[in-house]
Amino acid sequence: MRKYFRRKILIYLLTFFLAVTIDWMIPRFMPGDPIRNMLARVSVSSNASAMQIMYDYFSHIFGLDLPLWQQYLNFWNSLIHGNLGISTYLFPTPVTTVLMRAVPYDVFLLVPAILLSWWTGNKFGAFAARSKFLDNTISPISYILTATPYMWLGILLAWFFGIILGLFPIAGAYSYSMRPNLSWNFIGSLLHHWFLPFASLFIVMFGGWAIGMRNMIIYELEADYSHYLEVLGAPRSMVRKYAFGNAILPQLTGLALQLGAIVGGALVTEVVFSYPGIGYLLLAAIQNQDYFLIQGCFLFIIIGVLLANFIIDIVYVIVDPRTRRGMMGESA
Repeated sequence: MRKYFRRKILIYLLTFFLAVTIDWMIPRFMPGDPIRNMLARVSVSSNASAMQIMYDYFSHIFGLDLPLWQQYLNFWNSLIHGNLGISTYLFPTPVTTVLMRAVPYDVFLLVPAILLSWWTGNKFGAFAARSKFLDNTISPISYILTATPYMWLGILLAWFFGIILGLFPIAGAYSYSMRPNLSWNFIGSLLHHWFLPFASLFIVMFGGWAIGMRNMIIYELEADYSHYLEVLGAPRSMVRKYAFGNAILPQLTGLALQLGAIVGGALVTEVVFSYPGIGYLLLAAIQNQDYFLIQGCFLFIIIGVLLANFIIDIVYVIVDPRTRRGMMGESA
């Protein structure tokens, strides 16, 4: 087992190195210049000589006047020391500070949406697999929901509940007249703005989880071991229990990957509702050619997904006896 996990850790470290290298390369292959973009926003001078002096100064400050190989080495040196650089889009704010402001909104939005949709979707999917009535009603609805684009549903919810009925705000994470604090008024405003983005994510995710569990349960009930248990006279409830235990494993993998991508935000939903998570931040960084903020956003996504995969490897060893037997046979 130790040998298994040592090999896994080595694979994850190699994957991290390659993914972060690609993360560093992607912004540099984008068209545009982050320094000129920054100066175009903040500078009021029309003097070409002064602009060139400022351009050279900031290029040196950000290290973009160095050869690419030296920029790459400096990037890894800074990353090892926990420094993600300074944002050119939100200059002079450090990238780490910018990301730390956005992460709580992603967690607040995505954790409830993912966990609640996973739990309810699996429950409804399992019920639908053993009830013809539910299968004929829930399954078509779930197929429609899981095929619905997040953006379209978000726009529809914002139009109907925000504009037509006027029940919910359609932009921001809280009222623009407020500053973040722990008062009940602010928490109420936070929840009021949170509901529509949450609903658009929950509805689509629910359909996907329900369809996945329904299909897996039917597959497991038709497997040889299920028929063998029935021939032996095992109660139907026991057969369903074994089927559910096997069907839940792929759903656990999907849950881990969804949770791992939390720090990446829900880009389309956050853009529709102007919700200030990392997904919305990433779009702004791309539009402004902010190399350092783009790198920071993708770095969070990389770390989240790799950690989620590593955790699910451990969970599989705990919940699936076949994995443990395979590891023991391998080590033997």
